Amino acid sequence: MKKGVIYIILSLLLPLSLQAQESTSSYDVLKLPVSSHASALGGDNISNVEDRPDVGWSNPALLSGVTDYSVGFNFMTYGAGSKYLGFQGVKAVGQRHTVSLMGQLMNYGEMKETDEQGNTLGTFNANDIILAVGYSYLLSDRWAGGANVKMACPSYSSYHAFGLGVDLGLNYFDEERDFSASFALRNMGAQLKDFYEGQSGHLPFNLTLGFTKGLESLPVRLNVTLTDLTRWKKSYYFHASDEGEMSNMKMALNHLVLGVDVLPTDWLYLSLGYNVRRGNELKSAGASKWAGLTAGVGLQLKRLKFGASYAKYHVGFSSLQFSVAYSLDNL
Repeated sequence: MKKGVIYIILSLLLPLSLQAQESTSSYDVLKLPVSSHASALGGDNISNVEDRPDVGWSNPALLSGVTDYSVGFNFMTYGAGSKYLGFQGVKAVGQRHTVSLMGQLMNYGEMKETDEQGNTLGTFNANDIILAVGYSYLLSDRWAGGANVKMACPSYSSYHAFGLGVDLGLNYFDEERDFSASFALRNMGAQLKDFYEGQSGHLPFNLTLGFTKGLESLPVRLNVTLTDLTRWKKSYYFHASDEGEMSNMKMALNHLVLGVDVLPTDWLYLSLGYNVRRGNELKSAGASKWAGLTAGVGLQLKRLKFGASYAKYHVGFSSLQFSVAYSLDNL
């Protein structure tokens, strides 16, 4: 009975692109982008160096480029009745150290509780809470490393669990060439408290490589991200049975996320991205061929940063995401 309740809740809460057989987990909320800019660039980016405190979620090494005393807030509409909130605070310590405190809340709204016969028993709430501490160290003028330690606390009705995870990141940034390369190990950890006796869970580990390059002749920055580089089983990816067997090429391309920033001025960016896996899986479920497409816009002023993005995580719903950041340094 308990197992059935948890499975039903997960199938309602998670987007189809996160419900492939091998990857279903109550911690898959950790796969969602926190930053509106990352969302606009396809939903996964670990190499875009920018002065925004939410970059630490995707790659803690990028915190080295964030201004002292920066705070950030995020908001996302997610499915029917679901809302996401995020918070980050960043503090520089000396010339090479940066620390951050971060939090996420995903609230899935109020749901009906029924028995096995379908009779309504009442209502319940479901939410995920993530708390994290981040640290980065500037190794040299071009290299930075970092780590996050995070606690994940899913709570569905009367069922609660607890997971502990670690992220490790490394970034190389050549400012003169406008080139960045990153490596990240994300969500290494385990579930320490089960929803109930006999249930087990796992964090969605992700080995990721990312590259960002600005073009000399055009105000354009290109982003290429390779995700889930330890996942090479076809069972990990959702694929409709009536489409036949998934080809090796299609499986390989599911690791690819592409993004481009157009920079008409120093303070404005226009972003477009495509997440190959999300597009393939949502199309398999009946969405349009543009399902993996993302877009966004952002303002980057001296102290204030604002971003907005559009993405699709469910067949029937689109998501809007907003980020705002402000630097309190030298006020």
